[in-house]
Amino acid sequence: MTREETSHNLMFVDDDPKAGELLRRFCAGTPYRCETFRDPIEALAHFTQSGADVVVTDLRMPGMDGLELLARIRELDTEVPVVIVTAYSGLEHAIEALRHGASDFLKKPFDMEELMLVVDKTLERSRLHRENRILRRALQAERKQLSLVGNSPALTHTYSLIERVAGVRCNVIISGESGTGKELAARAIHNLGGNPDAPFVVVDCGALSDTLLESELFGHEKGAFTGASAMKRGLFEVARGGTVFLDEIGNISEAMQIKLLRVIQERQTTRVGGVRPIDIDVRCLVATNADLEEMVREGQFRADLFHRLNVVTITMPPLRDRREDIPELLQYFVDMFAQQYRRDVKGFDAASLRQLENYAWPGNVRELKNLVERHVVLADQPVMQLEGLPERSAPALQVSSDGELRSLAEMEWDYIQHVLAQCEGNRTKAAGILGIDKSTLWRKLQSHTS
Repeated sequence: MTREETSHNLMFVDDDPKAGELLRRFCAGTPYRCETFRDPIEALAHFTQSGADVVVTDLRMPGMDGLELLARIRELDTEVPVVIVTAYSGLEHAIEALRHGASDFLKKPFDMEELMLVVDKTLERSRLHRENRILRRALQAERKQLSLVGNSPALTHTYSLIERVAGVRCNVIISGESGTGKELAARAIHNLGGNPDAPFVVVDCGALSDTLLESELFGHEKGAFTGASAMKRGLFEVARGGTVFLDEIGNISEAMQIKLLRVIQERQTTRVGGVRPIDIDVRCLVATNADLEEMVREGQFRADLFHRLNVVTITMPPLRDRREDIPELLQYFVDMFAQQYRRDVKGFDAASLRQLENYAWPGNVRELKNLVERHVVLADQPVMQLEGLPERSAPALQVSSDGELRSLAEMEWDYIQHVLAQCEGNRTKAAGILGIDKSTLWRKLQSHTS
């Protein structure tokens, strides 16, 4: 932007009448509308009434110096650029002016071309800062619409990957611990992909047996098996033109892996009991909290299916790696549940907020969300105090009482017991904190007690 492109209201304050007169003459015929003042108090009154696009003020003036004028202007407007001009040559004056919020500093004597060059650059920086703020707010609003709340470096990196793959209909593996928001990431990819009204179908692979999963994914013909009284379209058919999100993909059997591979490779599906292949145009997003590469190495997951799915991998960061997002996440969920349950709740007190920021959050964002919901439901005052938080960090389960290292299975079982105890035996609530479905929790309990 240059002076020729637009006009600006320039307010010039200097007790030297010659300086003001020179600037008025220089600005004549330019897009700058120059208002000059010898009295800083009069200048402040004018700014209060009419504002300005840029202020240039001398540092030393009777009645009110430039720093005091700057401070008073900042009380009225935190963004208007202010340039301080002075005949004093010490660097300390420049530092002091910038510390008080000045946008730039110019030493006398100067010519008008030099002054206007500084004004132009100051206005350009102000414009860029303003546009960046607007873009950041727009980005924050967009993320909140997708429920991806926060601006930490970890989440910002993840979100940039989501934006880059959203417009390309490639398969994506979304990895991360339970409760980190893998389904939210999948929905963000779908919604940002250019056709948010297309189907988005979610399949929980960990909650269905092979027979049920096959029927759900591929559909079946009437009479294909006992109880198949009518034809049923599979979810791959339902999702044509859209997205299928396969959650906990690491839980499917090898037989289902083979069938899924064939569908992804051929872009066709056949209903159970049918013979006619059905063309599909579906984007496949999968999520797992397991290490699929390790499962491939151990022969628990087919390498060919893994490579078909692994065009891009996006890893959702655990909450402990984005602690700076916790205050914003807390407020987001407080506002959401306050509206949902019609509670007059504003947030947590300062002491509770400190505890929440220091907590280990083994259940990640899902655990935080459940905690906020519980507190909002039970709140009896606008500012809530923290109650019922588990130990300030995850229990120390790595070693046994005799100091020996423990197996992962032992640590998992002890932590399941710990969470169940904190939830007073409520399996639904415990499963939510653990980031698994109730059937998975039930199977883990059964396998340990059998």
